[in-house]
Amino acid sequence: MADDYRIEEDSLGAMEVPEDAYWGAQTQRAVENFPISGKTFGRRFVRALGVVKKAAAQANNDLGLVDDEIADAIVEAADEVIAGEHDDQFPVDVFQTGSGTSSNMNANEVIANRAAEIMGAEVGERVVHPNDHVNYGQSSNDVIPTAMHVAALEAVEKDLIPALESLHAELETKEVEFDDVVKTGRTHLQDATPVRLGQEFGGYRAQVEKGIKRVGDVRFHLRELALGGTATGTGLNTHEEFPELAAEYISEETGTTFREADNHFEAQAAHDAMSEAHGALRTVAGSLNKIANDLRLLASGPRNGLGEIEQPENQPGSSIMPGKINPVVAESVTQVHKQVVGNDAAVSAGAARGEIDLNLYKPVLASNFLESTELLANASETFGEKFVAKLEANEEHCESQVERAMALATALNPAIGYDKASKVAKQALAEGKTVREVAVAEGYLTEEEADEVLDPEAMTHRGILGQD
Repeated sequence: MADDYRIEEDSLGAMEVPEDAYWGAQTQRAVENFPISGKTFGRRFVRALGVVKKAAAQANNDLGLVDDEIADAIVEAADEVIAGEHDDQFPVDVFQTGSGTSSNMNANEVIANRAAEIMGAEVGERVVHPNDHVNYGQSSNDVIPTAMHVAALEAVEKDLIPALESLHAELETKEVEFDDVVKTGRTHLQDATPVRLGQEFGGYRAQVEKGIKRVGDVRFHLRELALGGTATGTGLNTHEEFPELAAEYISEETGTTFREADNHFEAQAAHDAMSEAHGALRTVAGSLNKIANDLRLLASGPRNGLGEIEQPENQPGSSIMPGKINPVVAESVTQVHKQVVGNDAAVSAGAARGEIDLNLYKPVLASNFLESTELLANASETFGEKFVAKLEANEEHCESQVERAMALATALNPAIGYDKASKVAKQALAEGKTVREVAVAEGYLTEEEADEVLDPEAMTHRGILGQD
């Protein structure tokens, strides 16, 4: 219906644009050109575009390149984008032109039309021009990697690290709570020397702690912004003071520190910082996968598995087996790991490409990175709150099992030697006895010596049992 559309123009001619849309002709062309996935950029990236456009307007206004009235309107419109008031106005598919030009023009058009409206003009009148005003001194080639770094760093600092810290706190609580629970250790999924359940949870806590540091360390290169390089890194058509000034405004808006790229040619032609940063995400995902899988194993049963911890009853586990409870939250974490590994393949492959002066995988790099941070943040918080915090130790079962473990014979090595200890272990297994029973019965140890040498709790500390 003709009344549902208005006519907007770009360098290729007229386009019908939905009447209620703030976007213009170039965005509409992109919507029609890229019916690829139906997947559009989410909150973090749209917010980052708003942050970049606001900072650019502020810097250009300070430099006398965009007048006060237009700059003020752009800033107000960009603030609305930052706040999420126009997320539905960003319909361009992630799979688009490799520079992200379509998404940059989407932001330019939305902000220009909304700014014009703020100034009392009609949408589409171009009182505020998307290129000449909103995009002044910029190119898609420096705007999109700038927004990518802004979105990535905010996602890391405001979403992922706090979520990992929350999981870390829950694991640390369990580390203390389970410190006196002695259980059978396992290597190669076979019985090994005793450990305390708290020690195992201390290992998980340390994994997350190191993961927080790994993710934190990648922030240094994400703080570099390509803005100011324009088309090829030379900075053509932008003021020499613009990059530093814009970076200061972006830092002020986000509450974190950004700086002009050390080298604009590297910042636009290669995205090694994104590959490095996502590698840290992949490592964290692997840590969470390991922890979740271990807890699934420790909670296996309830009667015919390891059964050393009791898992929360989050939901019924089967549509056919009554009473079955599955470790569903832990399983969701392991699935997130697989998705992040897939995203990492896309990010590393995309970052490794780039012909001469421009990497052409910017949209997919940004999208996959932000998906990974969101998944890891949500999974970490949910895992900590709905699974780890609700775990209970099955202390009696752990105690009974550790007494029967063949690996207790390891503590016999300093007292009777490896060969005799091996015979004790094999005999205990063959006769269905404990290592203690055989060692005493065969005369290798007295009852008193066995109490000292074969104390499972003492085996969880460094030292040689039975020696002063």
